[in-house]
Amino acid sequence: MFTDAFRNDAAAKVTGKAKYTDDYKLPDMLYAVPVHSKVASAIIKTINYSKALNQKGVVAVYTAKDIPGNIKFGQIIKDCPTLVNRRIRSAGDVIALIVAETREIALSALPFVEVELEEIPGVYNPEEAMQETSPLVNPDFGSNICNYHKVRTGNMEQGEKEAELIIEQEFRTSRVEHCYLEPETALCYLRPDGVMEVLGSMQHPFSTRRFVASTLGCQLSAVEVKNIPMGGGFGGKDDTAALVCARAALCAYLTRKPVKLTYSREMSMRESYKRHPYKLQYRMGLKQNGKIVFMKVRVVADGGAYCSVTPWVTWRSTVQSCGCYEVPNVQSDVYGVYTNNIFSGAFRGFGSPQVNFAIEQLIEMAAEKLNMDATEFRKMNMVHQGSKTITEQKLDNHTVSLQQVMDSVLKEIDYENKVQQCSFGNPDVEEWYGIGYAIAYRGVSLGAEGTDMNSAIINIQPDGSVLLETGVHENGQGAQSAMILIAAKELGIPKELIRYRLPSTSNIPDGGSTVASRGTIMGGGAVVNAAKIIKQRLCEGVEKALGINGCSYKNGNIYSAQGEIVADFFAAVRWCYDHQIYPYAFGVFKAPQISWDEETGHGNAYFSWVYSCQAAELKVNCKTGKITLLNLVAAHDIGKAINPALLTGQIYGGMAMGAGYALYENFPLVKGEPQITNYNGYRVMRSTDLPEMTAILIENADPNSPSNAKGIGEPALEITAPAIANALYRATGKRFTDLPIAPQVREYVKGKKQ
Repeated sequence: MFTDAFRNDAAAKVTGKAKYTDDYKLPDMLYAVPVHSKVASAIIKTINYSKALNQKGVVAVYTAKDIPGNIKFGQIIKDCPTLVNRRIRSAGDVIALIVAETREIALSALPFVEVELEEIPGVYNPEEAMQETSPLVNPDFGSNICNYHKVRTGNMEQGEKEAELIIEQEFRTSRVEHCYLEPETALCYLRPDGVMEVLGSMQHPFSTRRFVASTLGCQLSAVEVKNIPMGGGFGGKDDTAALVCARAALCAYLTRKPVKLTYSREMSMRESYKRHPYKLQYRMGLKQNGKIVFMKVRVVADGGAYCSVTPWVTWRSTVQSCGCYEVPNVQSDVYGVYTNNIFSGAFRGFGSPQVNFAIEQLIEMAAEKLNMDATEFRKMNMVHQGSKTITEQKLDNHTVSLQQVMDSVLKEIDYENKVQQCSFGNPDVEEWYGIGYAIAYRGVSLGAEGTDMNSAIINIQPDGSVLLETGVHENGQGAQSAMILIAAKELGIPKELIRYRLPSTSNIPDGGSTVASRGTIMGGGAVVNAAKIIKQRLCEGVEKALGINGCSYKNGNIYSAQGEIVADFFAAVRWCYDHQIYPYAFGVFKAPQISWDEETGHGNAYFSWVYSCQAAELKVNCKTGKITLLNLVAAHDIGKAINPALLTGQIYGGMAMGAGYALYENFPLVKGEPQITNYNGYRVMRSTDLPEMTAILIENADPNSPSNAKGIGEPALEITAPAIANALYRATGKRFTDLPIAPQVREYVKGKKQ
């Protein structure tokens, strides 16, 4: 394990020297602002912007008719318009763009854009949207069902017969805002060579490049997207960020001047996609001895007005719909549904938090019904080495460490002793005390629903300094620091020799989006493979210089076939250049061993898995219903800890975000219209809300990962909510199956007082 804390961009960020997109200013730069729809379902009759054009300092107003290329965008289905040309499907739709000499002028011109609308019936409940008689969000598709995934394993009829106890429960999760510090922003300009250069706050530069090129009707080579610091994303700066960049690029293309488009918080919250709200229905059959014999699952996800990545999010929910447990008979049906709500997309956890919230409560409900200890019940049913998942994937190519992570957390928090102290709504105390935990596994990276690969370039300079570049986009999580550490370890050289170059779409292949906790495992794998090529070339240089064969590389030195050191790193580099052997390498890592059968829901969904456990301690004021978190403890099997300090920080951040998801966060809509457009009404976790937190790093080197590392960004969040829900049950004696929970607890306490 690396023992030092390392963050190569820390100094720039803490001193304010790091430049984010909105910090850039170019000569003759113009400013754009969007004109958003105020209704969720309508037909545009006319757009009159003549009064806006007459405002001093306004340069142009652009609508869909000004787009030279394709109007619509989508990573899976191209159904989301850059600018609406006729039909409004969401209150976040953009109708026009105002371009002016200053941002203030552009904003002041917004009221002068007159849009005549004919409102038409919309549909806002996904269950209603699935009915044949409901209005179609997109009539061209013929249905409001965006996608459907299923798993069929075993024999459900036989499972029903074998079951001696059946439990049924419905759960609901909320629509949630990403709450990144930096709103969406883009700066675009045409270079003298005719290339559109794009700077922006985004998670997927390559997807952005594709969309900008499509919007402008030009070749991919005519668009270059630069990777610059980003102020948070959490999955939220994929589709919306690409749309913002395309709009800024359109304005720059038409005006032939640099154009910056920076969203206010209100604009961002109105338009940006959210975490999918879910309705989850579970039916579970058990033997009296505690063995699960079947699960029947039905999940409906509100995808909103546009597809985005709903099929991928709900696919992960399908694969993990029964949690980390052995279930011989499974019927799982998961739907993504179009509505006229603000669309849903990628969000940290990507379909796992919703199902984990349900299954980890259902497990404890089952244990209680059977009069069993919840821990023993989990041990009896959870996956172990050699188990098969519900998709028939055998877990035998890595260490299955559920028992290890669970034992680590329960020991750290002293669970066995503290669980005896829970209040269960005791009327004789002023504060109720509760403790709870949850376990989970999470498939590594994108899985079998997408092609998953990444690349890295290592370019050693004549003086021995190293330039490193990967297809991993830096979201602010310290990805570039991890890449440097992996390269340093593999090459056996000081990390100070390595400089990370922020990549551009023009000089490295598409590495995909920095999502799904894939940055370290995929990018790091590519770095390792590039370093292996470099070591071979350095050996070649030494062999050429000394006239020998059979050299090997280890820990920054080159050894002869007889095991003697014949050159150090710097000598090897010098001799490579002397003999025209360039110490340059392009490395690739492609996800192995994945497959999927959509008809049965069977296959090797992921090439490896992360195992996790989290526990929560809390108290509830019996008079006010105020919830106070006392302790959060997490253990995650991360394979190999590349940068322990940053890993711990990611786990703390994930638990904080997960606690907000559990207790407070909800983005309400009324007929698709946001009711909150700023943080003065949207409740997130504050520093004063957070308790002591402990992160336990479990290391079982993953043989499927060249760096032996797995991901942690998303597992850190995924089971905080069920851990808190289980703790609240032991505190209050009431089970809360909907999110967010804090308002329900207050109402429950209020009812008890009456």
